[in-house]
Amino acid sequence: MRTSGVLHTTVNMVVPFFDVDSMDVVWHGHYVKYLEVARCALLDDIGHNYTQMKASGYAWPVIDLQLRYVQAARFGQHLTVRADLVEWQNRLLIHYLIQDAASGQRLTRASSVQVAVKLSNGEMQLVSPEVFTDAVERRLHDVSHNPSSSVAT
Repeated sequence: MRTSGVLHTTVNMVVPFFDVDSMDVVWHGHYVKYLEVARCALLDDIGHNYTQMKASGYAWPVIDLQLRYVQAARFGQHLTVRADLVEWQNRLLIHYLIQDAASGQRLTRASSVQVAVKLSNGEMQLVSPEVFTDAVERRLHDVSHNPSSSVAT
């Protein structure tokens, strides 16, 4: 069993025609796009998205990405994509789960690792910038005082 995140977000999507091949199966590279949609929603929920990251002087490139395909998604299929924040102090580790929205059947499991890079000099940071960790801590505080706010959908 994978580690659940301290915060998570779930997004719903429908597989568009332009993401599939002639067999109506999602091309494998498009799953990364679906993960990005969920990751952006999670960062928005935390209150420190990519726009805010850049404004604070940091980029967060993906340095590791792993996907395990269980079953293909198909044209028109309704999906749920869940992103779980697992680590944030030294790196950003997010676990993902893509499921069929109707049945809950797992289609894909994934994880991504990002690190902060200072925009002014391109230097990789060994510790996540305080501006980001503070945003996570504020969100965790909000969740602990209002448990119904722990999930954004």
